[in-house]
Amino acid sequence: MPELVIRDARPADQEAIREITLAAYQEYADRMSEFWTRYRQNILTTLADATPAEQLVAERDGVVVGTVLLFPARGDADRVTAAWHAHWPEVRLLAVLPTARGLGVGRALMEECARRAHRSGADALTLHTMDLMRAAVRLYEGMGFARAPELDFTPAPGFTVKGYRWDLSAGLPAGGGALGAPRPPA
Repeated sequence: MPELVIRDARPADQEAIREITLAAYQEYADRMSEFWTRYRQNILTTLADATPAEQLVAERDGVVVGTVLLFPARGDADRVTAAWHAHWPEVRLLAVLPTARGLGVGRALMEECARRAHRSGADALTLHTMDLMRAAVRLYEGMGFARAPELDFTPAPGFTVKGYRWDLSAGLPAGGGALGAPRPPA
């Protein structure tokens, strides 16, 4: 199997990032019903101007197969909700091409986010997800993320977006641990 490379996104990757992200989240459209339209628009708006996030991609054999955004810690109110303050870096819009799922792409992207957050001096990494995103919840909890209800918010009736936090203060596992070896640089 070709090597998976995690790198910073390039301008030429933007169309693939948009397509992969929409394809990855499309599976939730029916379960979100009328909320899907707002959620999809939020995805497109975030991807159109992801600053100040680091946008990462996973590439296998020259093809982008996954993507994620890593937002830096902020002292001011988050742009998604004013109900909490992001004191830690936050992962958003983890997306893996549906045909590449189950191959470790999402985990590799999350591991790189954790490494970067730790290198920046952060003692935690956060994210938000919903119960209907079962595979994502399994991945996050398996990596060490724990529920952080204080980060929850409700963007629409019947939809609770749940906060998760991974304590990085003890450092990251070495070589054979949960994070494995570093990926090649961009």
